[in-house]
Amino acid sequence: MPQIKQCLRLSALTLGAMMTASALVACSQLATPGLVRPNYDTETRALRAGEYSLDAPHSTLLFKVTHLGLSTYVGRFNTFSASLDFDPASISASRLEGSVVLSSIDVNDPAMTKRLVKKQWLHTDAYPEALFRSTSVDIDSDGDKPQLTFNGELSFRGVTQPVSLTGEFHGGADNLLTGKYTLGFSASGTFKRSDFGMKQYLGLVSDQVTIEIYAEFQRTNS
Repeated sequence: MPQIKQCLRLSALTLGAMMTASALVACSQLATPGLVRPNYDTETRALRAGEYSLDAPHSTLLFKVTHLGLSTYVGRFNTFSASLDFDPASISASRLEGSVVLSSIDVNDPAMTKRLVKKQWLHTDAYPEALFRSTSVDIDSDGDKPQLTFNGELSFRGVTQPVSLTGEFHGGADNLLTGKYTLGFSASGTFKRSDFGMKQYLGLVSDQVTIEIYAEFQRTNS
């Protein structure tokens, strides 16, 4: 019997070692850049044409205002979506659309968040979403990573005004974890909140609002 127990213990140890080794091999394969992002392109004109949708878990939407003229106050929106129609052979024909659920605002202060969704600020009961639709694209450079300006219209608090977002693509790759071709993209733009009827405390909080987007887009068509 002692010999049988010893054999069983050795078998269990061997099985455990084999499972650990297999897990380490799998992790090392996932950590290999060539396996996670093969065919990685950094030049904008080498990216794949297609229709894209936002990969929300890997995207961030920030807003910034100046507070008391002393510091930059930063918040974010946690729920938003976007679509991109992109062709590197005709970049100026690209289209970008996005929507933001305004009640998803997050300023790391629950009490302030409750105030910001009320009528004098975002007024989310009447206007639950903000929408952006591009109408044209300007190309600022013909280099490997040209600066692109998406000119469009922002609809916010019942008002629609022209707003531009300037950004660039950071590359594209086949993501083996999702099975989808993915683009990296970032952009920023500014607008005056008073243009959308938000005129409270202009002496304390800046009129100019800066928007920053850091996003991944997944191609939806094969």
